[in-house]
Amino acid sequence: MPTAKVRNLSNNEVGDIELSDAVFGAELNESLIHAAVRNYLANKRQGTSATKTRGNVSGSGRKLWKQKGTGRARIASLRSPLWKGGGNVHGPQPRDWSYSLPKKMRRGALRSALSERLREGNLIIIDDFGSVGAKTKEFVGVMQTLGLTDKKKTTKTLIVDSLDNANLIRSARNVQKTKVTNSYGLNIYDLLYHERLLISRAAVEELNQLLDPNRETEKEAAANG
Repeated sequence: MPTAKVRNLSNNEVGDIELSDAVFGAELNESLIHAAVRNYLANKRQGTSATKTRGNVSGSGRKLWKQKGTGRARIASLRSPLWKGGGNVHGPQPRDWSYSLPKKMRRGALRSALSERLREGNLIIIDDFGSVGAKTKEFVGVMQTLGLTDKKKTTKTLIVDSLDNANLIRSARNVQKTKVTNSYGLNIYDLLYHERLLISRAAVEELNQLLDPNRETEKEAAANG
């Protein structure tokens, strides 16, 4: 079972924590992570792009000249795709790009990404974010203490804590390359996009319960009687 150091906001070690081997000790599965990222991005697409067909553009429907005898090419309508200002042929139309990915695959991808962040040394466990004030200046000071930002560069950082911590959300929302979420809102795209991961001790315990495959099996067995 992997263990990790627990730090406070002053960047001092305050103890150790045992991590679930099933959640934070999983092997890297690139194909599974790739499938989860594609699913996340597809579900985020609005699908509202559209072009006007000949039935949508404005213009008279009358025949401009007679079919034969003029020496010109035959024409039916100004709205023909052959004319400037006419309709578009086979252009994009509104559609739903989303599709479902099995829950076990999504959670498996999260376990693989979390385990890889731990192996890289980019996962930092914080004892508690409760002492962070509502001022952005205080939050930036904490980030500098943890070595995540300076005057020249800010590391892309994902913070996982309870969303009930209003001060943390308020102080971090104006800091570039920083995002605050909770264990229930954690997704594969944010895990890959952000280089460093700050997780509170309470969020680690929630992730152990949410992503443990053994618990999923127990719930399925209980549901099936």
